[in-house]
Amino acid sequence: MNIFMHELRAYRKSTMIWTISLIMIAALFMSFYPSFSKDAEEFTKLLEGYPEAVRAAFGINLDNFFSILGFYCYALSFITLCGAIQAMNIGTSIVSKEVREKTADFLLTKPVTRTTILTAKLLAAFVSIVVTNLVYLAAAILLAYQVKTVDFSLNIFILLSLTVFFIQLIFLAIGMILSVIVPKIKSVLTVSLGTVFAFYFLGMFSATTGDEAKRYISPFKYFDTAYIIENASFEMAYSLTGLSIIIVAILASYMVYRKKDIHSV
Repeated sequence: MNIFMHELRAYRKSTMIWTISLIMIAALFMSFYPSFSKDAEEFTKLLEGYPEAVRAAFGINLDNFFSILGFYCYALSFITLCGAIQAMNIGTSIVSKEVREKTADFLLTKPVTRTTILTAKLLAAFVSIVVTNLVYLAAAILLAYQVKTVDFSLNIFILLSLTVFFIQLIFLAIGMILSVIVPKIKSVLTVSLGTVFAFYFLGMFSATTGDEAKRYISPFKYFDTAYIIENASFEMAYSLTGLSIIIVAILASYMVYRKKDIHSV
């Protein structure tokens, strides 16, 4: 419990900063919606001038773009990117910060098992992400109701918002396995940004090809917003793939961490 509370306090400041950042991004995009919806015809002509592959890469679907849900999907492409960076930062620092800050020896001499240590750290990371998403979801719903021009499905809006949470869980797990595998990570931010942007651009590339199989290479494409709007649900195959990545990465992290030689210097 002491480790869990210590980790929560350690994440408190960054959680607040990232939560506010996600809300500000949502507020920025949603503030544009009334203007876009008012001049939908003109903006449609403008967007039609862009290649379909480019529109697909940025999640722009002209069939629903000028509805509040469709416009929100466009904003989500950037919100999920920032959310993934937050989760990747937390995941990558779960173990690596003890080595980097030279506190690993002190922590591992405590009368607790490595499994307990890693579980406490993982739970603290999970709670931080849950708090971020709860606050963000409440703020996003409020923003949507403030700028809406017609009624929309709150259920679908929540499902769209939950994609941020699920993508964060995937990158938290990926960051966690990197944290226990890599001997010493000097800069968490460098690793996080490199990994997240690599997957982000791979996702954009897969969207331009139109090949459904290539969507599996990037977690950013596991949740097709157009499919969610149309069916009010997630795609089972991709959701299970994301869940599998989370489970495998976390189990592998425990297996490696329990046997790993960890040095504080």
